Amino acid sequence: MIHVHHLEKSRSHRILWLLEILALDYDIHVYQRDRKTQQAPAALKNIHPLGKSPVIMDGELVIAESGAIIDYLLHTYGKERLQPSVDNIADWVDYRYWLHYAEGSLMPLLVMQLVFKKIPAQSPWLIKPLAKGIGDKVSQQFLAPQLKQYLGFIEDHLARKENFAGEWPSGADIQMSFPLQAIAATQTLTTYPAIMRFVARIDADPAWQRVVERAGPLTVPGE
Repeated sequence: MIHVHHLEKSRSHRILWLLEILALDYDIHVYQRDRKTQQAPAALKNIHPLGKSPVIMDGELVIAESGAIIDYLLHTYGKERLQPSVDNIADWVDYRYWLHYAEGSLMPLLVMQLVFKKIPAQSPWLIKPLAKGIGDKVSQQFLAPQLKQYLGFIEDHLARKENFAGEWPSGADIQMSFPLQAIAATQTLTTYPAIMRFVARIDADPAWQRVVERAGPLTVPGE
């Protein structure tokens, strides 16, 4: 039995999706975010010192970080599924790239957007206008253009290949699911039809639907 320590409004859903695809037995330990800070509760530090989610426990092993969890589950239980063989080096490189791109490039940008959006609301009233002005300027001059560039890059890849690497769904598709679902939940993607098709494909996947039935629909901070 695999134990998933699942924080609401977090990246845990994609790990549940992988477990459903692999038809593995698991249970879910749900944690609620602090209503004021939106941070994970201190109880998660009893599982992993950083107190982050997702975290899984498999026997005595405690594994954090989505990419590491995906690698572990596919190595241990995947039976060579959901990731391209090194014999197909182009797909293998795509797989590794997108597996790391999700957290290494795309998610930091989305987190920065969320932070700058929240700064004015959490600032003392006297400096709220200043905080809002700074946040708007950072968003307009850096974050929004950067996200547009990233989405164009992702759109081009998906328009050519439909998913991120190998056969659908690969571990890279699972890793990329959360940031793209988060973006789709907070802004319109009509100018990115391939990304819209990718997100719709997740929603239609029977394994994803089982996750929603068991853990509830995906929500994201700031939604």
